[in-house]
Amino acid sequence: MTAFAINQITAPALGFEAFLDLARACGCDGVELRNDLGRPLFDGLAPGDVAALAGARGLSIYAIAELARFDDVTHERIGQAERLCRDAAASGATAIALIPRNDGTATGKSAIRDVTRALGEYLPLLRAHGLMGYVEPLGFASASLRLKSDALDAIAAVGGQDRLRIVHDTFHHHLSGEGAFYPAETGIVHVSSVTDPAVKRSDMADAHRHLVDPIDRLGSIQQLQSLIADGYQGPVSFEPFSEAVQRLNDHKTHVLRSIEFIRSQLCDIAA
Repeated sequence: MTAFAINQITAPALGFEAFLDLARACGCDGVELRNDLGRPLFDGLAPGDVAALAGARGLSIYAIAELARFDDVTHERIGQAERLCRDAAASGATAIALIPRNDGTATGKSAIRDVTRALGEYLPLLRAHGLMGYVEPLGFASASLRLKSDALDAIAAVGGQDRLRIVHDTFHHHLSGEGAFYPAETGIVHVSSVTDPAVKRSDMADAHRHLVDPIDRLGSIQQLQSLIADGYQGPVSFEPFSEAVQRLNDHKTHVLRSIEFIRSQLCDIAA
């Protein structure tokens, strides 16, 4: 059976323990935590306490996001990576998320060279802390890393297959236009949906991302079906950035409804 998770961006206003309680109430196997919510990581709790709180609820911490602009390597960025790896390992997290630049300042072959060099810099840190690094291509035209194939080439170039995986995000996969799936190299799958019938694909933004439902324009279900049919067995994590989702008064009802819908569409594959 597919393991589900909730990314903290789904309900960013919830306190840390309340968020863990939401994940447990939804029957999720784990969570993804974030350091970009405008408050301290773990709401200021010690990483060891985080491990205990998640463990008491039977939850895995699949990843902590994020090392932003990972491919813009500076002394400051290396320091950020070291601190994030230290906190992630102490909290019992499996991985950290590596997010590329998305400001249009780096594109093309030179940008991929930057990605490759950066991954080589972080690889020793991941190995030292026993963590995976989840590299997430972004489908936006302004992103420095758009294609999973480019990410995998960079991983291979630094010999990082033991510690680096890619993220398959159904939103970014749709935007990039990339057709290939790489289930064996995928560490986690992010799911969301875009339901606005008027927005063009080139204009789709994080703010359009909702929980997956039957009128999704991204083809998230079809993407999941392909990944699972080809052997993907990892977690599927909800990552809706829409304020309409984030401000829900009853996240449990809506997340459960989305889980039930996805499971109903995957049941033939699981069987």
